[in-house]
Amino acid sequence: MDKFQKVISTGVPLPIEDIDTDQIIPARFLKATSREGFGDNLFRDWRYEQDGSPKADFVLNDQTFGGKVLVAGKNFGCGSSREHAAWSIHDYGFKVVVSSFFADIFKGNALNNGLLPVQVSDSFLQGLLDAITTNPSTEIEVDLVGQVISYNDQSESFEVNAYKKECLINGYDDIDYLINLKSEIEAYEASSIVI
Repeated sequence: MDKFQKVISTGVPLPIEDIDTDQIIPARFLKATSREGFGDNLFRDWRYEQDGSPKADFVLNDQTFGGKVLVAGKNFGCGSSREHAAWSIHDYGFKVVVSSFFADIFKGNALNNGLLPVQVSDSFLQGLLDAITTNPSTEIEVDLVGQVISYNDQSESFEVNAYKKECLINGYDDIDYLINLKSEIEAYEASSIVI
């Protein structure tokens, strides 16, 4: 995974509540086992007409908005436990998803795949959505090390699992983390008494 310490980017507003994993990546696109290519079908049914042409009124098809931060409504990632939802968001190019509530399984899948879910208060989320909608060039700064998200003159701290934070900062998956501890593990094994 790529190392993640800070992202400064514009954002894409998606002020819809209860976005479930089937809306993020419909089940008919879950046949691949590789993580690549899922971004093409992110929000497929919302982005495209049945003939494959882009829907002009969907935010990902609006050239006004762009960036590495997706700002979504409350209860993001509910529904099934499909890891492909995190894959598709990350593969599309987002590094951060901001919401006032995440489904636990989605949050875990996101963190395991280099995507940072930033949970903020309802009022902070609404202010951020309003700021982006009013001025699409609004910069959002997400500081993982300091666990702070800010835009304009507003900021709020957010929680993140300490282990997952360390993995993201160093670009580790779970195996990389263990490999990083190899010398400590070997030292422990060498000092252990075998009975």
